[in-house]
Amino acid sequence: MTSPIKQRLRLSGGTELSFITAGDASNPALLLLHGFPSSSRTFQGIIPGLARVAFVVAPDLPGYGQSAPLPAPSFEAFSGAIQELLRHLAIDRRFIYLHDWGAPVGLRVAMQSPDLVSGLIIQSANAHRTGFGPQWQATFEFWSNPTEENEREATAFLTLEGTREQYLGGLPEDVAARIKGEPWIEDWRVMNRPGGMETQRALLADYANHAARFSLIADYIETRQPPALMLWGRHDPFFDIAETLSWMQDFPRMEAHIFDGGHFLLETHAEAAAALMTDFIERTQIALDHSATISP
Repeated sequence: MTSPIKQRLRLSGGTELSFITAGDASNPALLLLHGFPSSSRTFQGIIPGLARVAFVVAPDLPGYGQSAPLPAPSFEAFSGAIQELLRHLAIDRRFIYLHDWGAPVGLRVAMQSPDLVSGLIIQSANAHRTGFGPQWQATFEFWSNPTEENEREATAFLTLEGTREQYLGGLPEDVAARIKGEPWIEDWRVMNRPGGMETQRALLADYANHAARFSLIADYIETRQPPALMLWGRHDPFFDIAETLSWMQDFPRMEAHIFDGGHFLLETHAEAAAALMTDFIERTQIALDHSATISP
């Protein structure tokens, strides 16, 4: 069955985690990790197609979508929740889709079990200093001097308009017109649930710890070189386009595609992205299977 199934898991700490599965569990696993401020809804346009070749797992990260917030949110705690979900589903090897906030989560998952990574799919996922454009200056000041005033400046985007900007920021009008409905309205509603804003502030502060791990991430990539595919919206206003070159330097053989899209690329280019992901998974899995048959 390829139809998405919504499920829930009570984590060991008591928090309820909502997630979607689709496809045959005997197929290669694909873990889809969304970014701020969305949820597994990000992937609704690509899950049915991908489920024909993969066992798709798309969680709502804690505090997003239909998942409850964690008492002490951090990217390390999020990765622990995702690891618990993977164990619950008895998932061994996996492809991991990294997007925005999902990148520090997915990279931790990958680095904790590097032998289980079949491949990485990189979409507006930052792991280098080159990804930080001028708009990050207030956040840098908050990280270096976490006063109340600096926190207010750094979190000024936590408004309905700021949430809308995640989807429309930098997009040409004709591309923005391809977004169906107003997904930022639901995101804003979820952010205003109990614990929602606390989660956003905690993660923004904790992203400094992700940046501090860039050298560790670089070591992992250099040592392991997992198969990789990059999909990127050239109009993303939050992660500088120079970040794509850093990723390509990390992965000299990586297939890279730059679209006329934005931060939420799948809102405007789902069909093209899904086709590339399907091809990448199929080709990579064939190579992995072949390698396994000739290993001594």
